[in-house]
Amino acid sequence: MARAQSRYVCQSCAEVFLRWEGQCRNCGGWNSLVETLIREPSKGIRAAGPRAARLATRGGESPEALARVTDLDLPRLSVALPELDRVLGGGLVPGSVVLLGGEPGIGKSTLLLQAAAGVAAFGTVLYASGEESAAQVRLRATRLGLTDGPAGKTVRVVAESSIDRIVDLAMAERPNLLIVDSIQTATVDDLDGAAGSVGQVRESALRLMELAKGNGSSGPLGRAGAIAVVLVGHVTKDGSLAGPKTLEHLVDAVIGLEGERFATLRLLRATKNRFGSTEEVGVLEMGEHGLSALGDPARAFLAEHVDGAPGSVVAPTLEGSRPLLVEVQALTASSAYGTPRRTASGIDQNRLALLVAVLGRRAGIGLGSHDVYANLAGGLVLDEPALDLPLAIALVSSFRDRPVREGTVAIGEVGLLGELRSVSGLERRLREAARLGFSRAIVPRASRGGQALVIDGLEVVAVATLREALERALA
Repeated sequence: MARAQSRYVCQSCAEVFLRWEGQCRNCGGWNSLVETLIREPSKGIRAAGPRAARLATRGGESPEALARVTDLDLPRLSVALPELDRVLGGGLVPGSVVLLGGEPGIGKSTLLLQAAAGVAAFGTVLYASGEESAAQVRLRATRLGLTDGPAGKTVRVVAESSIDRIVDLAMAERPNLLIVDSIQTATVDDLDGAAGSVGQVRESALRLMELAKGNGSSGPLGRAGAIAVVLVGHVTKDGSLAGPKTLEHLVDAVIGLEGERFATLRLLRATKNRFGSTEEVGVLEMGEHGLSALGDPARAFLAEHVDGAPGSVVAPTLEGSRPLLVEVQALTASSAYGTPRRTASGIDQNRLALLVAVLGRRAGIGLGSHDVYANLAGGLVLDEPALDLPLAIALVSSFRDRPVREGTVAIGEVGLLGELRSVSGLERRLREAARLGFSRAIVPRASRGGQALVIDGLEVVAVATLREALERALA
């Protein structure tokens, strides 16, 4: 058996120390020493030589032509939540490790408990909670109405934070799905660091990854007896996942649950997915019985107000293969202080400042002495250049106190010269806008000899410059 010893390894130069020090004596880096398990190979493998060791561990694999490599059969484990299955690429892959992150109170534990109930209809689930007791997990399940169904019998709950104990239980129970809530509370007995430290988080993830990928006997993935592992991760104040960046590199998929805590809408996004696309987005609604899919996500982010309000315009966006219509709102006001404010919610603030400069230079709309506020309705956060034109129209609409023509949508990227550039998936966006009852769309003019779009029930107004778009948009 390989022996494991705890050492402190510098993350900059890989120098090894017996105890923690504030500064690495080799490279001079501060706070770069992380407690790490150093595994020594057994004498048998060391004596056999490096080539024999590689053959023993890899089974004597040899290179093979890419065209002749057999495809992996990836059976999917459906969680009975269509939006989560959509983001995962069709469901969980047995033998994979998924990291789910989100702000406190956003609904991560609720989502995973519902996913566990979906898997419980045809398999078994082990739910290891390091933050709550088993009674607290049952209380949530009762509130969601899950205890009376198959989940009440096949979802097994344990309040445990020791990874060694969780791995032993998983090896004995052989569940189809293992949920660890959360990875920041997990600890490894061989390390002395506190829970949540870099060494503990990384070693815990490594052991769970070995559990998921080291079971079964018919290939690296999709084999009989493989365990799908889902980890819950905390986020920092800036919204990024807490812990070392290597945690995101180790797992197979990173899913983020976004939204405002006091709002009902939630978004699921995949920032990494080895078994599917990262362009898909799931739209969920938090209700009395947990998270559920919306009947028509395309209109979920349209604000409810009286038509004809200045400073508001609808933009058809595209998230993966799903078009979503979102309302872009803007407000301009005379600055009461020397330096005007630029505040954006759901929109890149640097992009907002750029549009204010382009409007002043290319369209004659001077907002330099005004406070400018921009917002995406519904708590949506987007970083898409196609929002440039609707945001610019909303700013001018508020500045002139003139509403956008009724039933109008706008889409397009604005350049520094005031020109409009086309966006991808334009036809799909406009067809969804026509389905939802909009009658007029302002889009960039087709360039390089492209043909103008023709959408049934929708008047497509093609413009070339920002100034022309403003004239055609405002009532």
